[in-house]
Amino acid sequence: MSRSKKETPADGRIPPLNALKAFEAAARRLNITRAAEELSVTPGAISQQIRILEQHAGAPLFHREGRQIALTELGAELYPLLHDGFDYLKRAGDLLYRPNRRHALAISVPPSFAVKWLAPRIARFSAAHPEVEVWMSADMRLADVGGGRVDVAVRYGRGDYVGVRSERLLSADVIPVCSPVLLAGKHPLKRPDDLAHHALIHLRPGDLEEPRPDWPTWLSARRLDHLDASAGPRFDQTALAIEAAAYGQGVALAPYAFVAGDLASGRLVAPFADGALSTELAYHVLTKRSGVSEPARAFVRWMKSEAHAAEQRTDDL
Repeated sequence: MSRSKKETPADGRIPPLNALKAFEAAARRLNITRAAEELSVTPGAISQQIRILEQHAGAPLFHREGRQIALTELGAELYPLLHDGFDYLKRAGDLLYRPNRRHALAISVPPSFAVKWLAPRIARFSAAHPEVEVWMSADMRLADVGGGRVDVAVRYGRGDYVGVRSERLLSADVIPVCSPVLLAGKHPLKRPDDLAHHALIHLRPGDLEEPRPDWPTWLSARRLDHLDASAGPRFDQTALAIEAAAYGQGVALAPYAFVAGDLASGRLVAPFADGALSTELAYHVLTKRSGVSEPARAFVRWMKSEAHAAEQRTDDL
């Protein structure tokens, strides 16, 4: 059956989209029922849309033999064009509706690291890389770095994380810190022995923080086991312990990296010149093993530079 010149569409005219979709699905599956299931319509609706398209074409698009269908010469010519066209439309839709992460950076860091180390510095990264939008999540849950949900993560521990690239970032060595008000009064804090007159602020190991050096360890290293290391308030985050110390509630053990700013401003003091206690644990930066984005690489380089500068200042204690 040849096409009728009377029914031939004018140049540039596009047949109904629903008819095109119905034909493409039926031609791809060579089954009216399956095409109807795919498009969530009835088989009758698919057949009707194909008839509409055939009216526009002025010729049949399928040979029908019972329940079996096969493409005519015109249908076989039309199908790959429509298949590719709908594929391009789908890809265009994916591009339009996909979150724009080209310059987005998702990072996951421990809460205390976020509050006491990263937050005071993050403006410097943003100033150097205004094209990168940083989304920060503060938690200790395992971050999906390998799966791509998180671009960069920081974790406290030994650095032996499976399936990701791990680089040591920052020392977690601790020092005693307190409010300047504890250096005066009836029992001024001048020597480690003076801790007997002050509350010791403890970090209680929990879901948010891995174990770190505690007061019994610190006192034992200085042969001060006779002092009571059990009393005092307990917190499950280092940042909270630091804040309690700043408000004069006692003496806290904290990573120097977390209190460097407070020490520089005078909000906190380190009462003992030899107060540092080393630990084999540290903060590590985690990224994917391969395919790391340029914003993620830039962020890691920046963090390592900041960490190097911070650790150099440790010698000033």
